[in-house]
Amino acid sequence: MEIIKIHHPYQKEIIPEGPVVLALGFFDGVHRGHQAVIQKASEIAHEKHLKVAAMTFDHHSSVVFPKPHHKFSSLNYLTSVDRKAELMEELGVDLLYVVNFTSSFGSLSPKDFVEQYMVGLHAEAVVAGFDYTFGPIETANMDTLPGLAADRFEVVRVPKIIFNERKIGSTKIREMISNGNIDDANRYLGYPFQTKGLVVHGEARGRELGFPTANIVSNENQITPGIGIYVVEMQISGRWYKGMASVGRNVVFGDGRPVTTEINILDFKQAIYGETVRVRWYHRLRGEVKFNSVEELIEQLHRDEADTRTFFEKI
Repeated sequence: MEIIKIHHPYQKEIIPEGPVVLALGFFDGVHRGHQAVIQKASEIAHEKHLKVAAMTFDHHSSVVFPKPHHKFSSLNYLTSVDRKAELMEELGVDLLYVVNFTSSFGSLSPKDFVEQYMVGLHAEAVVAGFDYTFGPIETANMDTLPGLAADRFEVVRVPKIIFNERKIGSTKIREMISNGNIDDANRYLGYPFQTKGLVVHGEARGRELGFPTANIVSNENQITPGIGIYVVEMQISGRWYKGMASVGRNVVFGDGRPVTTEINILDFKQAIYGETVRVRWYHRLRGEVKFNSVEELIEQLHRDEADTRTFFEKI
């Protein structure tokens, strides 16, 4: 897959020649709703013998146009641009445009946006979700787009995807993950939620308990699961290892402690400080509990390990 980064205004020479089917969206999470958009674009591209292109942004539009009552920061994402690209490549996207969302870009009129970022990208068909907007919602939506297209390209609107009587959407998935509901979040995503981080030194409490852990620091823009104990896998140097993760404050050792992410890797004893690792989050085992003693905590950790091994035996 070819990735082209665009800063507005762009030079026409950077846009590859040839018509494409263009999928549009911010695509945070590349969840099942986004997958439906890309799959529809792929179907059309196959019929027309064209390449599949997708366009996303390097950060959310709310960086330029703040939403005061929005629950999540405009810089808290399910997926980085790199992770989006990986997922899109897996879905068969041939060409990914990553646009730098600036004030200049955001000030484009709906007509100019269509001219420069649909016609200008050689779209023979444009595919987007039912609620996609490209400017003021009243004048730049999937109902007004056919008029602006003026028969220069086909407009295909993908209906909302419903799961458990709810629309699948990035905001809802962020809320689930922040609340620790990783199981439902994964069902909405269509794959295990994944984070990336650096292994750093912690307090070595896990080693003292007989459960040594890797202390993970993620990018500040990456949403991480809420407090709890989870079944995970961690990728180190290209290989995945099973483990259990604790996101919490280690309250048995005192109140008011910072939230940390610590992962006990099953049957693993190597030192991995300084490694950049990936974590797949599969299942929440339980919430954080303030045990009466270290002995009670150790007993619970043994139960957590047994439950983790059982989980992997069943999948």
